[in-house]
Amino acid sequence: MPSPDEVTQLLTRWSNGDRDARDKLIPLVYDELRRRAKSYMNGQPPGHTLQTTALIHEAFLKLASQPDKRWQDRTHFLAVAATAMRQILVDYARSRHCAKRGDVARAVSLDEGAVVSVERAAEFVALDDALSALAQMDLRKSRVVELRYFGGLNVEEIASVLNISAATVMRDWHMAKIWLLRELERRQSHDA
Repeated sequence: MPSPDEVTQLLTRWSNGDRDARDKLIPLVYDELRRRAKSYMNGQPPGHTLQTTALIHEAFLKLASQPDKRWQDRTHFLAVAATAMRQILVDYARSRHCAKRGDVARAVSLDEGAVVSVERAAEFVALDDALSALAQMDLRKSRVVELRYFGGLNVEEIASVLNISAATVMRDWHMAKIWLLRELERRQSHDA
């Protein structure tokens, strides 16, 4: 496993336009991104198949195409990758949900082998909508959920990224879960 300092140095060099640093970085962070994406995918119900490899590749392409790449360190990079994965998963889920309703689906570039059930797509879209509503009220709590749920970051990593204490992360995580559960239930009863 590479040292965090080695990854940070490569991220800094890549941010400054060094493509060689990017090429050296990819194999160093790939396994970590795969582990985090797989961790998220393992939490899905049986029969749900979304190729983690496609998700990782799409996230990395999204990160590489950012014009202003300024990552502070390995943890910050992984947090940005978590956001990219969330956006990709939500775009894909929305396209599946739209297809079910007969709307025009928005194109996403996940591999054809990546499949999200229509039922799970609707749940994923509802979660993203609720998370976006939470962000309007409390951006930090929303980021805690995003980093933990989508990024697989642990409490200490989230604390580092958000520059808050681990205790605050835990409080935010607990409060956000309660708020999201209530919001999802409210939306479900409203739609019924």
